[in-house]
Amino acid sequence: MPLSTKMVSLMLLLLVLTASLAASNQVHICVENCAQCKRMLGDYFHGQLCAETCVELGGASIPDCQDVDSIRPFLVKADLV
Repeated sequence: MPLSTKMVSLMLLLLVLTASLAASNQVHICVENCAQCKRMLGDYFHGQLCAETCVELGGASIPDCQDVDSIRPFLVKADLV
């Protein structure tokens, strides 16, 4: 295999690894934010569902505990009896 082909292969491998690490970091941040929202909102927040969504979507949508729109799918409706 010529040297230039080896270099291209190595560069592609590094690119894939870098992209994989970046995606992994996004998932980590997403799950950490889910945990923070669970600590803040307690029983009114589905932390497990939030974390599972982070993994399924690869951290594409990171919840912000102070942005109701970003956490709306994980909020538990209060029983007002």
